[in-house]
Amino acid sequence: MTPSPDHLVFGLYRAFLRQTRKLPHLYLQQFWRIKAFDDVRAILKTDNGVRDTKFKRMAKDLRKLEAANNRDAKAFNHILAVAYGRKGKLKRELMEPILTDPTAPIPPRIIPAVESSRPPVYSKELKALLISGLSRTTKPLVAAQLEFPPTLPPRADPASEEARLLGSFSKRRETNARWRYFVAEWQKVRPPLQVVVRSGPTDSPGVKLDDVRREGIRSLPMQGLHVFEDVEKLASPPLPLAKRRTRNPRVKAPDPDTVPSRWLRRRYQELLSRIPVLTYTAPPAKTPSYYSVSLSPSTQLNIPHADTADLEWMDENTTVVAKPKRAPNV
Repeated sequence: MTPSPDHLVFGLYRAFLRQTRKLPHLYLQQFWRIKAFDDVRAILKTDNGVRDTKFKRMAKDLRKLEAANNRDAKAFNHILAVAYGRKGKLKRELMEPILTDPTAPIPPRIIPAVESSRPPVYSKELKALLISGLSRTTKPLVAAQLEFPPTLPPRADPASEEARLLGSFSKRRETNARWRYFVAEWQKVRPPLQVVVRSGPTDSPGVKLDDVRREGIRSLPMQGLHVFEDVEKLASPPLPLAKRRTRNPRVKAPDPDTVPSRWLRRRYQELLSRIPVLTYTAPPAKTPSYYSVSLSPSTQLNIPHADTADLEWMDENTTVVAKPKRAPNV
């Protein structure tokens, strides 16, 4: 297969940059501009047939960008998913810090003479994400499944009846099964963008790096960059102008170019429903700390509640329509 010439690669790069400038928000523009630069550099460094494969992959991303800029919902959701780590390389980078736990004790070897036979260690953050349905692409796990994966037969338990009748299970097969289960399950997790710190039940959560360092816990790669907060703002509908003027009479009408359209808000609301909020709670002394998973309140549409005047108007103007009676069966 003939590699793609350099002038085609640079032409694709220029077309890619033109599409990134049309994206509606600065973070998306910066992410896809950096990704385009990395992809072009990888293409130019490759001389064999893999170069053409990378070229086609970048051309496919360009078509996705063009469709997203033309308000194709599926393509725009893909653009958001890649940029915010719901899929692709960034997802691995967001998950990598919580795939290990340096503070946990080293587990014993399954095969005494083989160092690589140690089972995987589930960190506290990963355990909270695995047993929660809000951070999983499939149904959540049970805590007991982390200790004894369901992919292992009952014979793998030395105290089981199967092990007594059929003999012990292969230790090497047990090691491979535990690691395959570990990798398969963490890949089904939607990674959070940051850790929220809650010092007590009444304290408001914070996302500052100082809060994380004060509690002595690990931060995530996007900690303190306000990426999650920007998504919340883009997903939340703006307050009506009349309500904003009651709070501040000097408030002017917003510029239509700066307010996200309803179509964009729906896309970011869908994205926000796939970004779990990982909260670290540090209760008072002599009580263990824990991690919990939730979703942002902005995932729910802000529908105003009816007041007393609205209910009275509905009582006066609402008529109840009786359902027609069915004819008796003859």
